[in-house]
Amino acid sequence: MQKLIGSALLGALLVGCGTSPSTPTPGTPNPGTPTYSVSGQVLLPGAGAASLTGAELEALWALPHVPGEVLVRDADAGTGGLGAQGLSVLSGLTLQAVPGTDLSRAATPAGEGDEAFAQRLAAAGLDVQPNLIYRPLAVPNDPGFPAGPGLAVPGRPYLYDQDYLTRIRALEGWNRLEALGKRKSGVLTAVLDTGVDRSHPELSGRLRQGRDFCSRLVGDACQGTDDDPAEVTAGDVGHGTSSAGIIAANTNNGQGIAALTWGGTVLPVKVFGTDGRISGATSASLTAGLNYAVRQGARVINLSLGFAGKDGRPAPADPTIAQALANAAARDVIVVAAAGNRPNEEVLDQAPNTGIFYPASDPNVLAVGALGREDSLACYSARPVAGQKALDLVAPGGNAGTGGPNCYVTSDYDILTLTTVGLGRYTLRAGTSEAAPQVSGAASLLRGAFPSLTAAQVRQALTAGARSAGGQRILNVEGAIAQAERLTATPPANRNYSLLVEARRGGSVVTSKTFTGTLPQGQRAINYSLNGLAAGTYTLNARVTLTNPNETVTGTRNVQISGNLSGVNIQTQR
Repeated sequence: MQKLIGSALLGALLVGCGTSPSTPTPGTPNPGTPTYSVSGQVLLPGAGAASLTGAELEALWALPHVPGEVLVRDADAGTGGLGAQGLSVLSGLTLQAVPGTDLSRAATPAGEGDEAFAQRLAAAGLDVQPNLIYRPLAVPNDPGFPAGPGLAVPGRPYLYDQDYLTRIRALEGWNRLEALGKRKSGVLTAVLDTGVDRSHPELSGRLRQGRDFCSRLVGDACQGTDDDPAEVTAGDVGHGTSSAGIIAANTNNGQGIAALTWGGTVLPVKVFGTDGRISGATSASLTAGLNYAVRQGARVINLSLGFAGKDGRPAPADPTIAQALANAAARDVIVVAAAGNRPNEEVLDQAPNTGIFYPASDPNVLAVGALGREDSLACYSARPVAGQKALDLVAPGGNAGTGGPNCYVTSDYDILTLTTVGLGRYTLRAGTSEAAPQVSGAASLLRGAFPSLTAAQVRQALTAGARSAGGQRILNVEGAIAQAERLTATPPANRNYSLLVEARRGGSVVTSKTFTGTLPQGQRAINYSLNGLAAGTYTLNARVTLTNPNETVTGTRNVQISGNLSGVNIQTQR
């Protein structure tokens, strides 16, 4: 908001307590035959990724993707790489493993189309999908190249403040935490974006080392990884620095802006690269980034990125991303994503609404829309379509435009945030990319102040504490803290479980093992391991009996064993 005077204001292990394995059923290998182990997690309902229908796969291939390659996962191989079946099918093809994932990029043979190649591999029993292209979700701030650097605040005629903090009642929330004797520093929050400017004084002391999963963009494909998640040098420069600043800029230091967390820590994960003109991310880089953030102990993950639907259809789920998000949820991590910025044709009613972008539409993600100057959805903010979930929350995203050609015109009511030092340190931005970090910052604040709350409870506190206007749930930091107090006063009961996992071959049980223990509220995965299995194909059956409430869930999975396997997850259903 303009002013004429004044300056601008997780990694919990998912292992049940007290595990007590029973004596395994004797195996059948002949003496002297090599035997191997298989291990992974049994995922309770809601912790896994849904499989795609034929129509959804068709929609997936219609989206922008890296040409000349497909992403391959050998579903029965686990994280140990491709199994015997996968290696046989892909023999003679050009493969490149995606670090930190169980994926490989397979080059499409000359003379064969990507989709036809994928269908051939899928028919051989492999999980295959396009390597989708992701873009940062910021509304352009000038009439030039989309996703440009925006306008530096020094070039504006006024001084600006962060009026969005007033609208989300941040000050009242901080004061409530002070009265409770709670800290305001939040928890480790991962920002998967275009990187960060480490030289920015507002981020001094606020950043972990982080990692770059897209060192360079070759065509549309991410190439290389390194330990320097510095900002991209072209495209949407400063996008990641902006997100990090909204969450964790140095606060109460007498300069610059205030963040949602006071002294928060950000894990910068660069998933975008640049080819000198534009910035882009892929399914491969984003999957690797999500897995890395979870392994590093991030308790909140911010995704100000996504892709839209096409030809009037909503965006389908990206299978590799859906699995990574399911794994994050199983480890009690909160993931927040921008709902997306509508194409201008939709704003002008020249094209049908294609709904919330992916991954915001994923059930394991908090989808965040953007408010304009008033308490109603900004003209650019994506709206859900039939069959999609509603927006979980909305927060100020900037821009005074109400529709039509004014929707993408920059205004003095955009969001004041950080940009790179080279671009003037501070800037005004608009978009759902600026709304999502406010929710991520609030989630981090709650997890730091109320560490006993699960991810599901923090989501409940954020949505139940929101204020209602225009049919939307508007982020209310004070209200979320009040809800967190109530949830903390009556902690939910843990669930006792008994897990039976058996390996069958030829209709007979080769080995089995029972695990018992306590599953803390919010955790939805139980570790298992089986030993003494000779090479061959097995069917793994899992049955989990739970208390509080009482229920039994089951799941099955086929696996090809030719060595020790890890990361072989079994999805259960009610």
